[in-house]
Amino acid sequence: MNLIDVFHENCIKVSVEAKNGDEILGEIARLAKSSPALANVEEDKILQMLKDREAMGSTAFGGGVAIPHCRLENVKEFVVGVVTSREGVAFNALDEAPVKLFVFIIAPMLESNEHIKVLSAISQVLRIPGAINELAEAASAEGLYESFLRHCRDEVDTKDRDGKNLFHVFIQSEEIFKDILQIFSAMESCSVQVIESEQSSTYLAKLPLFADFWSDSVHGFNRIIIAMVEKKLTNDTIRRIEHVSGPLDKSKQVMVAIQELFFTNGRIEA
Repeated sequence: MNLIDVFHENCIKVSVEAKNGDEILGEIARLAKSSPALANVEEDKILQMLKDREAMGSTAFGGGVAIPHCRLENVKEFVVGVVTSREGVAFNALDEAPVKLFVFIIAPMLESNEHIKVLSAISQVLRIPGAINELAEAASAEGLYESFLRHCRDEVDTKDRDGKNLFHVFIQSEEIFKDILQIFSAMESCSVQVIESEQSSTYLAKLPLFADFWSDSVHGFNRIIIAMVEKKLTNDTIRRIEHVSGPLDKSKQVMVAIQELFFTNGRIEA
């Protein structure tokens, strides 16, 4: 499922007049209700579930952006839409800045894995330089719709299975780990696992022969992301990783190794 497949043109509104978070969520619930996919769901139910999700923790992550979302029983399709506020709305953002761009998701209750992929895909779109300002400042719903679709241009249909590569991404920075993990989580038909690891020096330091070489300072953040990625997405994936980490040939916190897979079979849940 690509993001553009669940982005609904009738769920877009620009320059919404809202004084607070409850009012903007009310507008989102009204827009979402207009989608045929939610025809059998009461608007009040959508609003309450959105509020319940915000009560767990704000979906505004800073930079004037929020991704309100919720999951509903008896819903079979995803609904993604966009709302903008010219002046911005207080939404308990991490940076305490008013939110001007709201990209919302209404999801089926039982599609947790797909929900994560949609969230990650939206995050990737919003990372494109200039995308947030362009979307937030769109003058019309039509312009906002076209702008969002254009920024989804990097999404590729991966139904054509012509081989996969195995990515090993070694990360020693907790700060960028989640951002790189989202790159893989957003991909269709991508199996991802995370391994918590330690440097070899952690073990060698415990041996009497090497005790003088290392101290407790060798302990640090170490994770390995292992993911199977469609071959045709390899270069794009590397580009996205470098957008987070900087040039890999200069990085001291991220290392990427890629292997061509000869055979794969079976399936595991994310």
